[in-house]
Amino acid sequence: MAYMNILPDPLHKIKDTGVQDDTNGAAGPGFASVKFSSNQPVLTDRTRSGRVVQRSIQGQTWKINITYNPLTRAEFEPINSFLMAMQSNLQAFYVYLPQYLYSQNGPNLTANTFAYEQRTTGSAFIRSQGVIPAGSTYMAVSYPGTLAPKPGDIFNIVDTDNSNHVKTYMVTRWETTSDHDTSIGAVTSGAERIHFNPPLVYSVANNMKLEFHKPKVRVINTKAAQEYSLNTDNLFKFGLNLEEALP
Repeated sequence: MAYMNILPDPLHKIKDTGVQDDTNGAAGPGFASVKFSSNQPVLTDRTRSGRVVQRSIQGQTWKINITYNPLTRAEFEPINSFLMAMQSNLQAFYVYLPQYLYSQNGPNLTANTFAYEQRTTGSAFIRSQGVIPAGSTYMAVSYPGTLAPKPGDIFNIVDTDNSNHVKTYMVTRWETTSDHDTSIGAVTSGAERIHFNPPLVYSVANNMKLEFHKPKVRVINTKAAQEYSLNTDNLFKFGLNLEEALP
């Protein structure tokens, strides 16, 4: 029995035993608002002649601030007890963001829409093509459908060679065989080219799956103190400050 490591929400429910049960478990409340930010520090120097020199000084990190509407105790306890089980910020967990559950081209999971994300076998998924070194910001991918993900979508790489590769990436450009930047080479037939940020934290082998359907972010709670307030209507006021945490 594996204990749930996903922040409870309306789609990811938790039982009293601590395991995930999306049918019979207790649902976590939906978010009132989400603030999603990219922290990518760059050191900037300016010479006496006015020339600007810039360099990256730290890896990119996603930050997530979540607020909830006032909660009843039944709504509050699934997330409160889950976070207590994480021992403040000692243990990392995953969070799903409602605005990124589906690609912009595939919110409707029908047989003909975003179908490659429903299949579990074969080459129907979007997969990496060739070996892509760490630090890359683009890669060739196979593309079996007609509704490609769009810039602004986020994704995970299901890296069967590296279980620590849980970084979350965002699409910045999507190139096709007929519409691409020729300065970095042609896009071969049967493939397309995806650009993304941040750069790859690990190299990626050939034929690794890119997960655009319900991607998740691995996070820790940045506050050591877990607290809430209770108003005169016996409603709980609560929020979370989360930061991406890689293993």
